[in-house]
Amino acid sequence: MPPSRMTDWNSPAARKNGLNVVAKVAPYLWPDDQPWVKRRVVFALLALLVSKLIAVGTPFFYKAAVDALSGEADRADMWLAMGAVGLTVAYGMARLMNVGFQQLRDVIFAAVGQRALRQLALETFQHMHALSLRYHITRKTGGLSRIIERGVKGVEFLLRFLLFSIGPLLLELLLIAVVLTVVFDLWYLAVVFVTIGLYIWFTFKVTEWRVKIRKQMNDQDTDANQKAIDSLLNFETVKYFGAERREAERYDGAMAGYEQAALKTSYSLAFLNFGQSLLITAGLVIVMVMAAVGVQNGSLTVGDFVMVNAYMIQITMPLNFLGTVYREIRQALVDMAEMFDLLEQPAEVKDAPDAKPLRVKGGEVVLDDVRFGYDAERPVLKGVSVRVGAGETVAIVGPSGSGKSTIGRLLFRFYDVTGGAIRIDGQDLRDVTQESLHAQIGVVPQDTVLFNDTILYNIAYGRPEAARDEIEAAARAAKIHDFILSLPEGYETQVGERGLKLSGGEKQRVGIARTLLKNPPILLLDEATSALDTETERDIQTELKAMGEGRTVLTIAHRLSTIADADRIVVLVKGEIVEEGTHAALLAQNGRYAALWARQAAEIPDEEPRLAHPGEEEAKPEPADGGHLPADGRWRWSGET
Repeated sequence: MPPSRMTDWNSPAARKNGLNVVAKVAPYLWPDDQPWVKRRVVFALLALLVSKLIAVGTPFFYKAAVDALSGEADRADMWLAMGAVGLTVAYGMARLMNVGFQQLRDVIFAAVGQRALRQLALETFQHMHALSLRYHITRKTGGLSRIIERGVKGVEFLLRFLLFSIGPLLLELLLIAVVLTVVFDLWYLAVVFVTIGLYIWFTFKVTEWRVKIRKQMNDQDTDANQKAIDSLLNFETVKYFGAERREAERYDGAMAGYEQAALKTSYSLAFLNFGQSLLITAGLVIVMVMAAVGVQNGSLTVGDFVMVNAYMIQITMPLNFLGTVYREIRQALVDMAEMFDLLEQPAEVKDAPDAKPLRVKGGEVVLDDVRFGYDAERPVLKGVSVRVGAGETVAIVGPSGSGKSTIGRLLFRFYDVTGGAIRIDGQDLRDVTQESLHAQIGVVPQDTVLFNDTILYNIAYGRPEAARDEIEAAARAAKIHDFILSLPEGYETQVGERGLKLSGGEKQRVGIARTLLKNPPILLLDEATSALDTETERDIQTELKAMGEGRTVLTIAHRLSTIADADRIVVLVKGEIVEEGTHAALLAQNGRYAALWARQAAEIPDEEPRLAHPGEEEAKPEPADGGHLPADGRWRWSGET
């Protein structure tokens, strides 16, 4: 977001942006499909009007009581019949009723504000899930959460402001102006108007300056929060490199910037409050001196003097509130503009207007001359054509950056192809709904990430409506049921943030159980065992093989031993297919795949196999990581780290 948009509030663009934000909030206040909301708004306004009328009439009881006590009351005065005590009680009751109707207004409106807050929070949450993977790869979780949190809170405040701040203030000032003109004279009204004018001018000018400081403070707060969350999410990495002090210094540096901005905010607030008090006090003293002179020359009573004082104090309260409201409005507009900018981020992948549910009969997957690049200048896939027949298992191998995982993302439609097409049983993925597509594909990724909940919840995530016995059956098939029962809390065991309380193999088995419970006809194994040790990989490979029975399986792999029994193997290099066939056929060709297989099988030390690009001769092996076989026993392709 351009800084000028957030700091130069006097510019036409900034004013237009503020009006746009207000326009976006207004429908939450008066929704066409929610008549109960409209009724509450109307009743809240009525309660507000009654409270203001009572507030303006209350000082009359105060004046009459003082005049009765001082003996200055006119004997024909209608208030005299109530007596000083009665007038005092009436004054107290009026003050109580004023507060009572204000609180009634808040009670009536509370449901409107909370509904708006909940609805906007839900819309923001849903929109975040609708955004593309490209956006989520580049986002900063900590900063994003603060933007949403501040923006949602700003909505409830702005709704309350629209109803209960500027409008009521103007109404109260208008009523008081009428009283001052009728009961006293225009000079009193002139002093009050000049005081209010100077007060508003001073408040707005200083607040414009303070909003810039608050924006800086917000930026520092967001930065510090993002650094804290990023560091905690990478807790293990911090420990591995002994970087606790470094992370603390990094976080403290961000907090130091926040501290400086916060101090400027406090100092500027003190200046604003003192200036406001100076202006209000000056106006109050002038009006009180005028009233005192009137009492001395007999044109006013002591009660009039007291009533003028009461009205000036009554004006001061909403004016002080105006200063606070104005500051908060500016801040709310800053916060909400950031959030609405987030809501305006377009979803890169959308369902077509006439999209239909995907209907899977056999589960044939066809990549037809697929072309794709994350950036237009750097294509990743350059015309890839692969057919995975119904019930077939096809493996894709290749060096890092060849486009293997990209194929998996395109199949799940995290992105749309830029050329060619991907079809399932003859249906182009762009012509079907994303929800139905995702329901038909099961994914077991390299690193299964679990929710910070129970094992039961994580397995049931594959099909939330599944019965307990179905969940346990999936766990048995994934060979993790006995392990779960050995835990003190069994299926109710909490797995921790991202499943960190479980080992890599245990997490993968939970992931397999989750996908088995989903029971999809198409299965994508995206390097599902490459992060595991050899023994655990061998055990899980058995479950994965059983899992693929009767399903169409697309496997993305590094270790060739895990895909030797695939129906077909596709070798991908720089986004192009260089070899394709069964394991035996590829070995018989004595080409790139065969050379790589020989190297992995022989486990040649101090060398790393390299898959040549199309048109190249096989290059000499290059040493890996100082010239030794990696600890996981897996040969890496040239260029892979």
